Amino acid sequence: MPATRPTDAKPALTDPRGQRFTAAITAALLVVILLLGPAAGLPVLIVQTLAFAAGSLLGLGYHPWGWIFRVAVRPRLGPPSELEDARPPRFAQTVGLLFALAGLLGVVANLPALFYVAIGFALVAALLNAVFNFCLGCEIYLLGRRLLNRAATGTAR
Repeated sequence: MPATRPTDAKPALTDPRGQRFTAAITAALLVVILLLGPAAGLPVLIVQTLAFAAGSLLGLGYHPWGWIFRVAVRPRLGPPSELEDARPPRFAQTVGLLFALAGLLGVVANLPALFYVAIGFALVAALLNAVFNFCLGCEIYLLGRRLLNRAATGTAR
């Protein structure tokens, strides 16, 4: 029996409606963080950073806003018309985590401009997903995969 390589395994699948729900909660929290500012918004930023970390490092099944979707929202909806690969949204959570960490660095280093810019970028990405169903982090992931596959096969265009 041949050994199974990680690339042979089927990727985890996710309900795309859950991603939009998660993005909507994330966007709302990021708005609150921006309105409160670096000092007062810090506790909310820590909560959102931990949510990004759970989705990024542990997987989408551990993201708290995704859990709310699975427990409270999805049972009230019909089954999804299709499921999608969970790797791009998980990468998007990693990008969100990096922006949240940059925002935290802005608070700790007393660099309010870094705080506002990092949280602002995260908010734009979350709003794009929540409002327009356009996952910027997912698109970056897919672009990176295409570029890496092209480089691996030696195809130049």
